Amino acid sequence: MAPEFGVPKTLVRSAGVPVTQMYNFGKDWAATRRLPQAIIIGVKKGGTRALLEFLRLHPDIRALGSESHFFDRHYALGLNWYRSLMPKALEGQMVLEKTPRYFVTVESPGRIHAMSQDVKLIVVVRDPVTRAVSDYTQIVSKTPGVPSFETLVFRNGTDEEFQVDNLWSPIWIGLYAVHLERWLAYFPLHQIHFVHGEKLVSDPAEELGRVQDFLGLQKIVTDKHFYFNKTKGFPCLKKPEGSSKPHCLGRNKGRPHADIHPQVIHRLQQFYQPHNLRFYQMTGQDFGW
Repeated sequence: MAPEFGVPKTLVRSAGVPVTQMYNFGKDWAATRRLPQAIIIGVKKGGTRALLEFLRLHPDIRALGSESHFFDRHYALGLNWYRSLMPKALEGQMVLEKTPRYFVTVESPGRIHAMSQDVKLIVVVRDPVTRAVSDYTQIVSKTPGVPSFETLVFRNGTDEEFQVDNLWSPIWIGLYAVHLERWLAYFPLHQIHFVHGEKLVSDPAEELGRVQDFLGLQKIVTDKHFYFNKTKGFPCLKKPEGSSKPHCLGRNKGRPHADIHPQVIHRLQQFYQPHNLRFYQMTGQDFGW
């Protein structure tokens, strides 16, 4: 009996794969690399990695594991290069990628719109104050000797005049309304889904249910897939099929945050309040920060 798809037996054998096993590869051969139909565009330290890992449980999702940074850093390489990065997907499967930097990059909305006007966009947002502290904590872990948070967050290095440096990246990223305004110039609001970062931790199944609805997927990822890791302080995946252990995110996830003076936190909350209120008005959602 000849192998399926007209593949000669000699070729099959030379590949070092049993012929009977190769016969079952028909579906894999039908898979193709496609441009993403959905992109997690932000925000950094909001919970994007967790969301990606949770979505990868869904059989109708094919997701790129790494951040491509195509629309912010590598756009000159072209769409064919971008497509070549994507995992192969069958008809009916949705291709997804995640690069949080897109949300704050000025050129990204127009570039993504030029690729597809119908792409679905996902933004994981989190209290901008705790997001900024988390961002700073990551910076310190990678660059020892960084000045204190209090020194960097105020323009003159002190909090006497409450001059928050809104150009410092950990603060600037949290100006969600400013960044969203650029996206709404290209995409209607109904094409952008906002994931509540805090609820992604406290009730991942509920947030994943909303994301699956937004993507038009059957609700397959449910509360049965999660358990809460008290040590790390966030949800982990129960034992995946083919694995002997539960799956938690990397060792850097859930690291203790830098200890910031309460007065500094309070002043940042005051700084962000009008920006948060504007963001709530733009999205029609109150995130309760």
